Amino acid sequence: MPDTHLLRVCAYGCNLQVEAPSRDVLEVLERHLLPGLPRVAAFEGEPDGVARLRAVDGGLELVTEEGTRVFAPSAMQMLQFLIRALDDTVIRSLRGWFAVHAGTVAWRGRALLIPGMSHAGKSSLVAALLRRGATYYSDEYAMIDAEGMVHPYPRPVLLRNGGPFQEPMLPTALNAEAGRGPAPVGWIFQVHYAAGGAWSVEPMEQSRAVFALLRNTPHVLADAPEMMRCFERAVQSAQGFHGERGEAEDAAERILQIASA
Repeated sequence: MPDTHLLRVCAYGCNLQVEAPSRDVLEVLERHLLPGLPRVAAFEGEPDGVARLRAVDGGLELVTEEGTRVFAPSAMQMLQFLIRALDDTVIRSLRGWFAVHAGTVAWRGRALLIPGMSHAGKSSLVAALLRRGATYYSDEYAMIDAEGMVHPYPRPVLLRNGGPFQEPMLPTALNAEAGRGPAPVGWIFQVHYAAGGAWSVEPMEQSRAVFALLRNTPHVLADAPEMMRCFERAVQSAQGFHGERGEAEDAAERILQIASA
């Protein structure tokens, strides 16, 4: 259709196509959807996933290949839903990579992972780490290769603002840079948020660190037994900690103190 504008992105071997109803919407998508990953003019063959945005009264509607329909008043407010739809397609398409639900930054050349499922407070903690000089890898997924190295998955940081929509924020807005290449895992912090709680962590052994990755991966170990060896390689030179944390700003200070020791 002549009024459809296309964004095509290659993400870890997954070809994603997003259809936008106007150039203004396309510009928002170009800026925020997996920035840093390759854009292409055309795919060889059919895309692995297609998401369609169309203009409707009062805003935009997202239609996925599964038939899901989501409404949002603006392109910026639609981003959180579109990002998650694309995430799901990428994760299903991974070959030779394994994803872990983890806030991920780099500090002094090594990756720092904070495993936790959605709504665990990863994004706020990642934002606090970025404000203190960490390099951004992801607020949701650590992408781990067969050698145990972590690669960037550069979706925007999705921060809750008390309303129904999450605010997508690029690392530059937090005075941070985005990671460009793989990094070995240096630290794994399995810390649970407790409102009004205090920082209370202790070291954890490597076997527990591996379990923390397995517990937070969307993949099924029985379908990919090689994942165990991949995660063992990832943690072999890492320090692990587990426990409880309070607010993100205090936790970020304490995490970086440990990582800098």
